[in-house]
Amino acid sequence: MQGTGTTSSGRSRMLLVTHHYPPEHGAPQRRWDTLTPRLMEAGVDVAVLAPPPHYPSGRLQDAGADYRPGSVSRGRHGERVVRTRFRPHAADLLSRTADQAVAAASAVVLGLRHFRRGAVRPDVVVGTVPGIPSMFAAWLLARLLRARLVIEMRDAWPDLIEPSGVLDARRSLASRVLAGARALAHRAVTRLQARADAVVTTTETFAQVLLERGVRRVAVVRNGTSFQPLTAADAEGAADVSSPPDDGATPPARPLRVVYAGTVGRAQDLQSVVCAAAQVARRGLPLDVRVVGAGARVPFLEGLAAELEAPVTFVGPVPHDEIRRYYAWADTVVVSLRDWKPLEWTVPSKLYEVMASGAYATACVAGEAAALVQRSGAGSVVPPGDVDALTELWSGWAASGDVPAADPLAAQWVARNADDDTLAARYLDLLRSLVEEDAR
Repeated sequence: MQGTGTTSSGRSRMLLVTHHYPPEHGAPQRRWDTLTPRLMEAGVDVAVLAPPPHYPSGRLQDAGADYRPGSVSRGRHGERVVRTRFRPHAADLLSRTADQAVAAASAVVLGLRHFRRGAVRPDVVVGTVPGIPSMFAAWLLARLLRARLVIEMRDAWPDLIEPSGVLDARRSLASRVLAGARALAHRAVTRLQARADAVVTTTETFAQVLLERGVRRVAVVRNGTSFQPLTAADAEGAADVSSPPDDGATPPARPLRVVYAGTVGRAQDLQSVVCAAAQVARRGLPLDVRVVGAGARVPFLEGLAAELEAPVTFVGPVPHDEIRRYYAWADTVVVSLRDWKPLEWTVPSKLYEVMASGAYATACVAGEAAALVQRSGAGSVVPPGDVDALTELWSGWAASGDVPAADPLAAQWVARNADDDTLAARYLDLLRSLVEEDAR
């Protein structure tokens, strides 16, 4: 990549503005933890503006000097990381949005302070969503630093604003004020997408939606996964998950085992999972559901499970390498999204992980994700929010003991389309084309 801002060695410079970055754990963090070293090896000097690690708790996770606001350090791949200010937050949307706004404003100030000189001025600024304020900070920095702008939309924003309920103006004065702000944000995000030099999406479907809205250039760089197929060692470790001890039995001699592992939020619609589990239990069929992860909906779901006497255990978050034990323990792994239209344009990164593992998916999804599961033989598809359909599916497996196996084509598809090296090469092609156009 060579352009007007490249160094004499031919290396180019990219500045990433993000609200989520390692050492935090999560899908956005993992994405850049895999892209960054590959871009740097290919000749891109990566710099990052991100708040200190405080996801998902909203509280500072490490008070070390490298994480103080304004500090400059090297990430584990050699990238330059400038830590912005942040605002400790609770689980509610307004509190989290305030945190994102503080970090975005700080990113602009620190970005100008550290990256306006010619030797470090970026050729490309990338703003990644979530959170939404990051993209506005990236836009302003790109303008002020005379750099190309890439907006990365990991989810279908701004379309998710309305179905998520934040525009419900009936509850209070505060919600009406928030509704107006979100309506303005909806228009602003759409306009900014159209003005960016390129927009990156993670699915073909949302890319097509943006092209139809007049976005000039859209590149699809899917989420990736490094998850490998489950092994006999994983099956041995799965014995630690079982209670009572695993005797190697299969349904119906033991309960049907179901696992959900991931974020426990509104968009995941685990309320339907809890309700279906309760209905299966009322039929006298043995079922054991484990929810592994953290999120704002955990307290509500725990109360619902207790009220319905659903056989659901909330495990809490576990280290990522322990997820393999739960997948090996389970007869099926849940991937779930709400029945919101914009979610039909997304594919959860968790689905790629499940497909790569070889586990059989219970996919409560629609749109592109549902088509992928059906086409690859990765699992069974249930319409999002359809408790009765989910109950029937699990009841059949629990009664017969006949749980399908995933088609090997599912893991092969992930290896071809969600491989980290392949995805980094696509990102590199986009960055290279932008810088070369700038040079011409």
